[in-house]
Amino acid sequence: MNLAFFLKPKSQVAYLTEGSSFRQGLEKLRIHGYAALPVISKDGRYLGSINEGDFLWNIMSMGSLDAHDLEQARIDDIISARYAPVPITTDMEDLVNHALEQNFVPVVDDRDMFMGIITRRTMLAYFVEKNPETE
Repeated sequence: MNLAFFLKPKSQVAYLTEGSSFRQGLEKLRIHGYAALPVISKDGRYLGSINEGDFLWNIMSMGSLDAHDLEQARIDDIISARYAPVPITTDMEDLVNHALEQNFVPVVDDRDMFMGIITRRTMLAYFVEKNPETE
């Protein structure tokens, strides 16, 4: 099966760009209601992800919730590799294995450019629809 069927393209994905401030990241999480966001470089490469816990622990270590401090702090130091990307050519088994460990799977092309994400919800909905339980 072609992964593009499941892909939510970059143009429809909430993400952060390297160099964003903590305030911008927290605001984007709040507005979209997500627990984690992908982070991409200025030239479009996938760098990793940031989740609520990353912000929480780093804000605690900063010791400040001051708006000015949150605007000065940059996300670049807290980007995590926990949401490993898959190439668009990956097989379904590999995709499912990634989805078992993370809420979304970032998808990259052969140049490591961020193409979008595949959510666990989208995959589950597909499998439920494809294999409805019969009684």
